Amino acid sequence: MEALFAITLGLLTASGTYLLLRGRTFAVVLGLTLLSYAVNLFLFAMGRLAGEAAVLGRDVQYADPVPQALVLTAIVIGFAMTAFVVVLALRGVSELGSDHVDGRREEDSAP
Repeated sequence: MEALFAITLGLLTASGTYLLLRGRTFAVVLGLTLLSYAVNLFLFAMGRLAGEAAVLGRDVQYADPVPQALVLTAIVIGFAMTAFVVVLALRGVSELGSDHVDGRREEDSAP
């Protein structure tokens, strides 16, 4: 299970980094989202959740609630920042007429 989790985190991080380095704003937004998902899963893994651990109750082993609270907070902040970046990207497309992150047009980038 740990190997599958590590592979998933690695794929999310690699895909997010690859998309972050692309020249289009939608790919950059998608890359930031994938990286935030990878960070959230990593924070959630720090809680060392076991299948039989209880959050509340009279169990001997308790789950750590701090990583769960951090992930919940990060999800809310990530959603707000993604919405802000999408609106910013749409404004850039309407102002510049291109969705390149550096503002180039398609006809300008051809050699």
